[in-house]
Amino acid sequence: MEHIYTIPVNEAFEASRDDASCGCPFCTLYNKLEENELELILGASMMEPDIRIMTNKEGFCRTHYDMMFTRKNRLGMALTLESHLAELKNEIKNGGFMQKAGDRPIKRISALEDSCYVCRRIEFHFNHMIETAVFLWDEDEDFREKFSAQPYFCLPHYKRLIACAQNRLSKKDSPEMIKEAARIVEAYIETLNEDVSWFCKKFDYRYDEEPWYNSKDSVERSMKFLRSDLHNPPDKKKK
Repeated sequence: MEHIYTIPVNEAFEASRDDASCGCPFCTLYNKLEENELELILGASMMEPDIRIMTNKEGFCRTHYDMMFTRKNRLGMALTLESHLAELKNEIKNGGFMQKAGDRPIKRISALEDSCYVCRRIEFHFNHMIETAVFLWDEDEDFREKFSAQPYFCLPHYKRLIACAQNRLSKKDSPEMIKEAARIVEAYIETLNEDVSWFCKKFDYRYDEEPWYNSKDSVERSMKFLRSDLHNPPDKKKK
């Protein structure tokens, strides 16, 4: 089963199936979405009036400001910041006689702290990709095979995956998918735990002559598993 909206999900699951170093397929999907949004906001979308209205309102989180900055399109950033700052300077002015001093800037800055144009856009599309994965598992036998061959799902995306399965699948079908996802995650965390334990042992002189086995990168893999492997451009992602 192949539709335009299923292609990215199928590709990410195929990549992780064929190469375990690709890691969690949902992290791959997130990073691709992020890369696309950053390209658009500093490129074709930058001067569109309706986009500018939204970026003026929402701004960007620090992570995405930093990622935009490293792309070295300072003019693009400056044009976006120019209109954002011009609008913001009026919105954070202290209130008039009918307002308690400080209320207006507190309200506007609080809203700004909780918003990011890029995060919102990614979240909208990413949520649909998780739903698509659940849909494919339910409808496509070939996808079930790809699903079962995944190296792991990171914990944040594992939680979202099984929550989506609970909501989108029938009471008869959801336990089967959740059980299979749990098998993958539980097997990986067992292996990861053994690798980290061996890594720790290697710092004991009694294990000097023992091989490292698969433990050398166990700390890095643990962090990716526990907190996802996000904000890495797909073509530069460290395996």
